[in-house]
Amino acid sequence: MLRRFWILLGSTFPSPLLAETGKSGYAPPAPIISPDSTLQMLGGLILVLALIGGISWLLKRFSLIPVGTAGAVKVIAATAVGQRERVVVVEIANTWLVLGVAPGRVSTLHTLDKTGVNTNDEAGNGKDASSAVEFSEQLSHSIHKNHG
Repeated sequence: MLRRFWILLGSTFPSPLLAETGKSGYAPPAPIISPDSTLQMLGGLILVLALIGGISWLLKRFSLIPVGTAGAVKVIAATAVGQRERVVVVEIANTWLVLGVAPGRVSTLHTLDKTGVNTNDEAGNGKDASSAVEFSEQLSHSIHKNHG
């Protein structure tokens, strides 16, 4: 019985002589997720997100993304006439509408038939200058009529 006790005690507390010794040149492998690799990954992610945001801002800023014209309403032209006011020419079927757009309000300034409108922009043509003056007068008259 005493012999079993000594065997149990000896197996519970192993001798350093029986223990394996580590190799002198052994270095444990680097951890897979280290602070350096985490910072590098986050830096790359931030760089890619900034690049995507910058490109989308440039495309929106310079109107390089074509506007879809598959619907029934197509914007032909738009120009700013104030800080928050715009004049927009919209095509619906065979009709062009000249709209005044302001915050909280859209009003029709003029209606044109598409078949009667010359869409060619030719410089130096006297008809273009007279039609521009005529359109300007009609637009001015419509604006004063709506505000007056």
